[in-house]
Amino acid sequence: MKLKTFTPNDVSGKKVLVRVDLNVPLTKEGGVSDDTRIRAHLPVIAALREAGARIALCSHLGRPKGTPVPKYSLAPVAGELARLAGGKVDFVEECVGDKAASAVEALNPGDVLILENLRFHAEEEKNDADFAKRLAAPFDVFIMDAFSAAHRAHASTRAVAHCLPSFAGPLLIREIDMLSEARDNPKKPYVLILGGAKVSDKIGVIDNMLDSVDTILIGGGMAFTFLKAEGKEIGKSLCEAEKLDFAVSMLKSAEEKGVKILLPLDVVVAPEVSADAPHAVVSSDAIPADQLGLDIGPVTSELFRAALADAKTVLWNGPMGVFELPPFANGTLAIAGELAGITQNGAFTVVGGGDSAAAIAQFGFEDKVSHVSTGGGASLEFFEGKVLPGVEPYIIA
Repeated sequence: MKLKTFTPNDVSGKKVLVRVDLNVPLTKEGGVSDDTRIRAHLPVIAALREAGARIALCSHLGRPKGTPVPKYSLAPVAGELARLAGGKVDFVEECVGDKAASAVEALNPGDVLILENLRFHAEEEKNDADFAKRLAAPFDVFIMDAFSAAHRAHASTRAVAHCLPSFAGPLLIREIDMLSEARDNPKKPYVLILGGAKVSDKIGVIDNMLDSVDTILIGGGMAFTFLKAEGKEIGKSLCEAEKLDFAVSMLKSAEEKGVKILLPLDVVVAPEVSADAPHAVVSSDAIPADQLGLDIGPVTSELFRAALADAKTVLWNGPMGVFELPPFANGTLAIAGELAGITQNGAFTVVGGGDSAAAIAQFGFEDKVSHVSTGGGASLEFFEGKVLPGVEPYIIA
């Protein structure tokens, strides 16, 4: 999949609106506690500055539900971006209207401005065409660089692309290039690792990729629905009862297609989700009635690592346990470490966004795999085979 990108001539001297994702966590004092998403957009800012563009960034932050909420203002992000990108970064308390237009008009080539939170306007999430026109009005060019918002058909991700000459930014292009290689052109053996809480979140991915993968490793909370479907007692572990039929049919379909499914052989259990709760390793067919599974066990970790050892392509989406708590982090750590090792030996490894990205960053392996996606929901929908609404306007091949 090839996307339409910009050249310096397309943006030189022009007022450029860039959709980025500055939806970053803030401290109680109003500072930025994690700058990962900001750093992801430094390449587009650098390219536009070098070309002499007049740059305005637009984004959402939190869920203000269509009305101004001070704690969701993007004002604190301006200072953090100035620190990371170098040079002054201005902020304006609106994203549409006269005040925003005046701030944009005052920009000189190479200047950067952050517009206020798009979701302070209900029209943003409604993909409202008139709001998109108001947003686009002060500008000459639009660039979509927010892959993590590309699965949303919102005014700033979709409708605005029809209001201005529009291009895909470097982050969006890199995401599509890397994810496409894993989805559409994988080298074999191909291993899919699925975890996280819910089977329902991964059904589309399983359905779309069952014909292309060789092995699927299933951990996390979703594994217990599959274990239950096999007739095992799972105690108080997570289980989507309404997805048991899907689990049964998926296991049967995988067997028919020759896809190997590996489920946990042992799990770490505790009476509650707490770092201080007493925990133990038990066989996956011997989970006590008063316990819940919170991580894969050491035998399963070794089983999964062995299955990954010869892989040429790996896609990982979802942690193996409650990795935020040290007693239940070992399974996810084992997967992260194994991915780093096989990447060094030439495997192509992709980590979906969301919790998987957070986990691999927590364990220090973020730069030791081929690609860590910036988009959790967007990467899931991409691997479901969907055309993302924030990507479709730029597809040229």
